[in-house]
Amino acid sequence: MKKNVILSAAWVLFFMANAVAQPDNTLIRSGNKWYKQKQFDQSLQQYQKVIQKTPDDPTANYNLGNAQFRKNGFQEAVKSYQNSIDHADNDKTRENSLYNQGVANIKQQKLEESIAAWKDALKLDPTDQDARENLQKALQELKNKQQQDKKDDKKEDKKNQDKKENKDQKDQQDKQQPPPQSRLTKKQVEQLLKALQQKENDAQQKMNQNKVKSLSQPEKDW
Repeated sequence: MKKNVILSAAWVLFFMANAVAQPDNTLIRSGNKWYKQKQFDQSLQQYQKVIQKTPDDPTANYNLGNAQFRKNGFQEAVKSYQNSIDHADNDKTRENSLYNQGVANIKQQKLEESIAAWKDALKLDPTDQDARENLQKALQELKNKQQQDKKDDKKEDKKNQDKKENKDQKDQQDKQQPPPQSRLTKKQVEQLLKALQQKENDAQQKMNQNKVKSLSQPEKDW
């Protein structure tokens, strides 16, 4: 089974050029032809025709995953690679499918899933240098992400702690603050009380006068 590099980027995707399932060999070759011409819609259709007849065809599922990958259907590609892994009859097909599954996962920022796929790929082929390099990159990215998350958590904890301390300090200051005092002097207070008392006396005297006046008037004649 031939393994061809078709993507020379940070994450390398491999393409299975030779079909294995003989009854559908023509359709797979046709799909591969369209694929090499970057006509991914047409290649995808050919691979799907094979899968409709034989859903467990590992080569059709593998190459369908590649076509889906090229159309940015990374989630669908992962499923197709998994179908290839589940039905492959040799370790080479499984290893290639696991490798490409890792690439599709990394495109979705799924570091842990890509790490798991490349680890499994290396178990099947410890000599796969591309899988090893990609695994190292993904592990480093995961480490950096975890370190950054810890820093962010510490900043958030400190922010919350500072906010709590400021609130506690304000509450303590409020408790210690003496109650507001009157701005009037003692003499002014006495004068105010005296004036209030005089008003009360005047009011009482007026009420008494009205009462006497009412009693002194003659009764109404009938």
